[in-house]
Amino acid sequence: MKILVCIRQGLDGEINPFDACAYEAALQISGAEVIIISMGALPVKDFLLRLTRLGAKKAILLSDKAFAGADTIATAYTLSLAVKKIKPDLIFCGRQTLVGDTAQTGPMLSVYSGTGLITNVMSIDEIGESITCTTRDMGSQTAALPALITIERINNLRLPSILSKMGDVEIWSAEDIGADIEKCGLAGSPTRVLKTFENEAGKRRCKFISFDELQNAIDEGLKKSRERVEVNSLSAERLAKVYTVGEAPLSFAETVSDDITVLPLTNADALAEKIATDKPNAVLWASDSLSKKLAAQVSAMLNLGLCADCTALETDGQKLMMYRPALSGSIIAKIESLTAPAMATVRTTQGSGDIVVAVGFGAKDSLDAVKAFAAGINAELAATRKAVDNDIMPYNLQVGLTGKTVSPPVYIAVGISGAVHHIAGMQAAGTVIAINQDKNAPIFDYADYGIVADIKKILDNIK
Repeated sequence: MKILVCIRQGLDGEINPFDACAYEAALQISGAEVIIISMGALPVKDFLLRLTRLGAKKAILLSDKAFAGADTIATAYTLSLAVKKIKPDLIFCGRQTLVGDTAQTGPMLSVYSGTGLITNVMSIDEIGESITCTTRDMGSQTAALPALITIERINNLRLPSILSKMGDVEIWSAEDIGADIEKCGLAGSPTRVLKTFENEAGKRRCKFISFDELQNAIDEGLKKSRERVEVNSLSAERLAKVYTVGEAPLSFAETVSDDITVLPLTNADALAEKIATDKPNAVLWASDSLSKKLAAQVSAMLNLGLCADCTALETDGQKLMMYRPALSGSIIAKIESLTAPAMATVRTTQGSGDIVVAVGFGAKDSLDAVKAFAAGINAELAATRKAVDNDIMPYNLQVGLTGKTVSPPVYIAVGISGAVHHIAGMQAAGTVIAINQDKNAPIFDYADYGIVADIKKILDNIK
C-alpha cells in the first residue's frame, strides 16, 4: 500500500494543520509506504526533511520557476503529473489550507489523476480494494482504489522520536514530470487577484450593558428582522445569464443578474455537461460540503477558474468580479476569472436555531454553566477553533473559516476573543451579544451588545 500525502508549508513555517492530520492518518495505516509531496521554492526542502523524521519513506519537492503563482487548478494539474509518476494507491490531502481556505485542490487533483474521491473525512473505517470513510456531513462513503481523500482535523501529528532519522528529499522540476508550463503557475491559473484590502466586514457599534439586561437584549434580538451582514450590493450593470446549483446561492445571483436558472444538485458529470452546453455567464455554488466538492470537480473537468467562499459579487455587465476573504479572513481579495463561465462558491449559511450560544476557550472553566444557560433559553451550541482544539467542545460544533457558517437571529459569544477566522463564520448573525472579561477583546468590535464581567458570575446570576 503506497500512500502519497500532499503537504503545504504555512506562512508561519509550519505544516498546514489539515495536512498534519492527513500525514498522521497515513502514518497510522499499518504497513503503508508513506511518501510526502509539496510544491514550493527550494528552501521548502528543509521543511520536508524535518517531516521525514516522522516516518515518511521519502519526500518529493516540486520546485520550478514555472510553478510560481499557481492557483488551485494549476496546482492540481502540476501535482497530478507527479501522481501519475508515483502511482500511489491512496492520496491523502488536508481539507484545505489556511492560506487560501478554498478546499478545492483535493477534488481537482482527483479529476486530473483519475481517482475516486471522498471529502471531509472524519475517520477511515476500512481499506481493501476500496476505502470506506465516515465524512463530516455526508455519511459513510466508499471509493474504489486508487482514491483521494481529504481529511478534517481529526488527530494530532506525532512528534519525532529521539532516534528518528531524516529521509531523502527528491526535487522534481517541470521537465522531470513532463509538465506543459503553459498549464502551470501563473500562466496556467484562470483566476487573477485584482487587488486586496483589509477586511472590516461585519464590524458593529457595540452597546455595553449589564448582565441584568442580557435577557432583554436576547428578546430584542429575536424581535428584529434579521439582516444579513454582507459586502455585496446590487450591481447597476447585469449579466445576461447566471446559473446557480441549488437555491442557496440565489441571493448572490440576484445582485448581478435578472436571468437566473437553478440547476439541481446532482453529480459532477451531469452538471459539467449542462454548463458546457448552455454556456451561462456565471455559475454560483453554495458553501456546503457537497456543493464545494462538486464545484471543484466541475472546474477541473471544464478547466474553468473557480473562486472560493465569496462574500460579495459585482459586474460591469460583461465580467463577474468576486470578493473573498483570504489569510484566515484578515484581508479581502477582489478576483476575476479569465475563463467563461466564471464560477464561484458563495458563502451561504448552514441551518441553526433562533439562538446560538458559542463557547470560546475563555469559558473552559464555566462549561457546565454555559451549557445549562443555553439549554434554559433553547439555544444551540457552537464553538471556536481554540475550544475544539483543546477538547472543550466537539469539532462538529466549530464555527469559522475551518468550521461552519451560521446566521441565527441571536448569537451569544461566551468567552470568545474574536479572532478573524471565527468572525468569518458568525458575522451574518442578526444580533450578536458578547460576554468577555476583557473590554478590549476584538469580539466587541463585531457585537451589538457587550457584557464585561466574569462569565461564571453572570451565568450564576441568570439562574
